[in-house]
Amino acid sequence: MTQDFMKDRPIYLQLIERICGDVIKGNIQPGDKLPSVREFALDAGVNVNTVQRVYKELEMMNLTETKRGQGTFITTNDDSIQHIREQMKEQVATQFITVLESLGFSVTEIIDLLQKKGGK
Repeated sequence: MTQDFMKDRPIYLQLIERICGDVIKGNIQPGDKLPSVREFALDAGVNVNTVQRVYKELEMMNLTETKRGQGTFITTNDDSIQHIREQMKEQVATQFITVLESLGFSVTEIIDLLQKKGGK
């Protein structure tokens, strides 16, 4: 089951964001084992080297832990997961604001929009 990727962003970054998103949403739980590199590559329809880079980056972000001979697991450290959650929130909010500002919307208009949407 290959996945669709945006052409303007590196695939490995998109895969990292998907895994982080799944952890934040609770689709992947702390302590869960990730598929092997080969399994993940086949499922995503990407090169094995891409998945190795994804797993390496996730480990550097302290989101995963690799246990020799057992595989790669999502960390059980709540602080690390909370840190990733805050980083993603900041990144998405910044992108959202940047796009709206580039279209000519003022900060006041953006705040008004968020307040209206937040009430639903």
